Amino acid sequence: MKHALVIGGGPAGLMAAGELARAGLSVTLVEAMPTVGRKFLMAGKSGLNLTLDVPQDAPFDAVLTACKAPAPVHDALRDFGPLAVQDWARDLGQPVFTGSTGRVFPVAMKASPLLRAWLADLRRLGVDIRTRWRWTGWNEGFEFATPEGAETLTPDVCVLALGGASWARLGSDGAWAALLADRGVALTPFAASNAGLSVDWSAPMAKVFGQPVKGVAIRAGNALHRGEFVITARGLEGGGIYHLSPAVRAGTPLTLDLLPDWPIARVAERLSRPRGKASIGNWLRKSLKLDPARLALLLEFARPLPSGPELAKIAKALPLRHAGLRPMDEAISTVGGVAAAALDQRLMLETAPGTFVAGEMIDWDAPTGGYLLTTCFATGRMAGRQAAAFALG
Repeated sequence: MKHALVIGGGPAGLMAAGELARAGLSVTLVEAMPTVGRKFLMAGKSGLNLTLDVPQDAPFDAVLTACKAPAPVHDALRDFGPLAVQDWARDLGQPVFTGSTGRVFPVAMKASPLLRAWLADLRRLGVDIRTRWRWTGWNEGFEFATPEGAETLTPDVCVLALGGASWARLGSDGAWAALLADRGVALTPFAASNAGLSVDWSAPMAKVFGQPVKGVAIRAGNALHRGEFVITARGLEGGGIYHLSPAVRAGTPLTLDLLPDWPIARVAERLSRPRGKASIGNWLRKSLKLDPARLALLLEFARPLPSGPELAKIAKALPLRHAGLRPMDEAISTVGGVAAAALDQRLMLETAPGTFVAGEMIDWDAPTGGYLLTTCFATGRMAGRQAAAFALG
């Protein structure tokens, strides 16, 4: 019987292991951490966004083109897209539902029931899962540091599903990049993605830390984005901020429209009314119907406040001053990793025949909203199937 090795116990690795086992190979899956799926479980703590309730191909193709995903990633998603992910979850006994924004979640919301059912299925298929096995490089085979000492495995094929370089405490530290570089694999440097913004706030902002910002729009270049976010002691966090990561890395200025549903003429008319004895804060709050969070942002980023028509322009295009993205280890995901030039159409490494890659370790800039997780499933499935075909062909 042919032997397959999967290195990495996240969604891509687990999916690859299942495909290899179904193809009739003996499968060993190794994970450096004490348990598998740790980042998967963390991602599901506030509701596991599995995918989007959209047609199989077109929406993902548009996003993947914008994110410069390698062609094999497109192929993987055409074979296993949003609808297939939903069917897969149901087949594991985990019904799903679609939220108001089109995002798909398990009815149980958390990741743990799905992961338990998934692991039970892999055990039924005979997958041998070994934890606390850290890959240390190639020599005569794939070498590992394990609790019992150094071990070497010599599989017929291998799937690498080692994750990106964020959330190191959960095992996704990017340390594998040095091992692949030694093998001559083309790599792109890691950078934070789906990350918050660092802002050095003035002291008065402390009163709104933890408050959500709703009903605003952010302009980055020619693109206008709407979404909620939260003011934190370190800056801004949340879905309305995370998808701006590519623009921030490119140095694109950001402006905040505090009243996106008001034309500027209405804002100007409101601000032309007499202020009387009201403080500037109360006058702005009442004139523009601003909640405390939006008012605080206006006072913070518009200092010193202009007067007259200029103030209306500022309320519609408030410069969002920041100190860049939060550190990479705080990011939801990373861009960078195995470059497109390093892969063939099967997700196999050009410099290491029989070794395939899957998941976040491939260089593309995954947006939030189910795209990253769906792509991990899809590329894991594709890498597993292609590795099986390589071994058995």
